[in-house]
Amino acid sequence: MSTKRKTYSSAFKAKVALEAIREQETINQIASRYEILPVQVSQWKALLLKSSSEIFDSPKKKTKDGDWEAKEARFHQKIGQLEMERDWLKKKSEQLGILPRS
Repeated sequence: MSTKRKTYSSAFKAKVALEAIREQETINQIASRYEILPVQVSQWKALLLKSSSEIFDSPKKKTKDGDWEAKEARFHQKIGQLEMERDWLKKKSEQLGILPRS
């Protein structure tokens, strides 16, 4: 008979980690109250402390795919390419008589 792993929400993990950071109870007491392993409480606490500085980063730095400026440059490049294609199609359609000249 296999047992199914428990999954916890991020809100629950944050709640438990904050209680561990406050140090009003020991990690063992917190773990027994929430019926989880003390190691798990320690891991969540360490993760919260490690990633807490990211909360105050600017939104531009939070992008996962890299630097915001690089993304913005790619978007501008794509816009330029699409404008050139549109202009070419407009010119060709006028030459073929599909669109009236403006």
